[in-house]
Amino acid sequence: MINKNTSPEKIWKEYENGVSYKGSLGDKGLYEQSKRNERFYCGDQWRGAQCGADRPLVRHNVIKRIGDYKQAVIGSSPLSVSFSAEGVPDIKATRETSADIRKNAPELLANGGNPLEKMDRMQELDFITGVMSDYCTTTMERLKFNNIKDKALRKAYLSGTAVVYTYWDEDINTGLYADEAQTTSIKGDIRCEVLDIENFYVGNPNEEDVQQQPYIIVEQRRGVEDVKREMKRLRRPQQDIDRVKADEDIENLAGDYGAKTLEGDKKCTVITKFYKLHNDDGTFRIMAVRTCKEVIVRPDWDTKLDVYPFAVFVWEQRSNCFYGESEVTWLIPNQIAINRMLTAAVWAVMINGMPILIKDEDRIPQEISNDPGQVIDVVNLNGQGVSGALQYVTPPAFYAQFDNMAQSIINNTLAQSGANDAALGDVTPNNTSAIIAVREAATMPMTMFANRFYQFVEDIARVWASFWLNMYGKRSLKVTDKQGTWYMPFDADNYKNLMLSVKVDVGASTLWSEAQSIATLDNLFGKQVIDVLQYLERLPKGVVPNISGLIEEVRAANNAAANAPQPPAPASTPSDMQTPPTTEAMNPDNILGGLSPEARTKFDALSPEAQKQLLDSAMKKGAEI
Repeated sequence: MINKNTSPEKIWKEYENGVSYKGSLGDKGLYEQSKRNERFYCGDQWRGAQCGADRPLVRHNVIKRIGDYKQAVIGSSPLSVSFSAEGVPDIKATRETSADIRKNAPELLANGGNPLEKMDRMQELDFITGVMSDYCTTTMERLKFNNIKDKALRKAYLSGTAVVYTYWDEDINTGLYADEAQTTSIKGDIRCEVLDIENFYVGNPNEEDVQQQPYIIVEQRRGVEDVKREMKRLRRPQQDIDRVKADEDIENLAGDYGAKTLEGDKKCTVITKFYKLHNDDGTFRIMAVRTCKEVIVRPDWDTKLDVYPFAVFVWEQRSNCFYGESEVTWLIPNQIAINRMLTAAVWAVMINGMPILIKDEDRIPQEISNDPGQVIDVVNLNGQGVSGALQYVTPPAFYAQFDNMAQSIINNTLAQSGANDAALGDVTPNNTSAIIAVREAATMPMTMFANRFYQFVEDIARVWASFWLNMYGKRSLKVTDKQGTWYMPFDADNYKNLMLSVKVDVGASTLWSEAQSIATLDNLFGKQVIDVLQYLERLPKGVVPNISGLIEEVRAANNAAANAPQPPAPASTPSDMQTPPTTEAMNPDNILGGLSPEARTKFDALSPEAQKQLLDSAMKKGAEI
């Protein structure tokens, strides 16, 4: 029996409502505006202009310059995620206990033990959340999270909104086994995809929080045969499989190239709807259903998640609107003015340097190439001379400030966008401190964007944790730390009701910060505040090749030195039998002979009374010793 709320007809109607809403945003609608923004960002800035084929069309792409700078400022910092359990006190004793157990966990597991056996519940939760934090780093590396960040930032900058979709791929081979004999492999893990906002629809576009949406629709263009294979695997009726047909619903796809396909390529639009199924006790589950226009591809299924598997980053927020605003939209008029001015300036210079040539075809029938040294035959002078047969057109006077105006718009556009010369690196680094101060002032307004982006990463990590707690079952989590790489047994059923708090830790990213870090380490090492091992462990990544091997060699050398047999200590004189200073040592001549030349000069300059007082004092102290 088909659920009326998830029937193909109802879902398609909801999808069309979403398309209509997006088409009403702004002057051109979300779809067309996003395509235009991408064109200008990539440099295709003269499309549709009727300027003639021979005229050089100049581009000075300030949009890309600003966009690349801002994306780099926000996304270049290394990020790490830490989890903690709500309701678990974070006290020093618990942290110290977890650290001790964590240090010995790899060896204990290798010997068949379990580090959780001797813990109480609070210690166990603190330990497990620490393991999940490290496993999050492992997951980031597996999913190439840096690429995901870069794609999300670029899409947010161009279209105003970026969406990261996390889904379960049951075909992933984890390399783990469910039994000790390693006969039953564990398959299935999460994957991430950056969605185009053009293919993402929410049930309430006036609600800014994705987790508060009544439903979410994701549009895909998939091959007809691929859809049919999925339906066969799910044992769908054959009559429904035969109803899947190719269509041409491509006008709302992202980018100018979304509508371009290979000849004979048969694709159809597939709609996946996510919605909340509420229980009587106030809880809910995230359900999903997949359809074509008239056919159910996959009936309603339980995702087993307690959050929507989506994280959203908005570049510029608009009140009462889920979809964000792109900065590019409002930079395009400046970009057009810059391009027109520069093109006019270049054309004017070319006309002055290579003016237009006019000839009388009756008197000069041959072709004029304007090459140096060309001989031109003139016929039928009729007493009029050569000047009337061939002459240049005098170009109009060029306004000298025209080029200055273009440069002024460029500078103002960059400055108003926060991309000044210091921020972009277009200055000579004569005064490092001043450059850093100016750069920090320029990047200060980017803090709001960066904070939203870090919240976006937290939302992604929270979605991942929901998959781990609800989909992993019994499997080991891969952890890499100072002890090496080891696997911690994990039973998700023990932590399904865990309420997790997520925090993103941001590291230094710029070359200036890296140079400052190295300089600070040098100073600490030079003052013997830290040793060689502490110095190497804190060096920025990539400064020293194979630094991990070097650290292990230093650690091994330290251990060897500590375990080496010590030579016998020399016999010492008891403190109560120390030899007292001799009378000769307290002789005034010996005292004066031990002074440095500078001290002796100062002593000689004193009065006799003062000299005697100092000598008596020195001899008295020697006698006390």
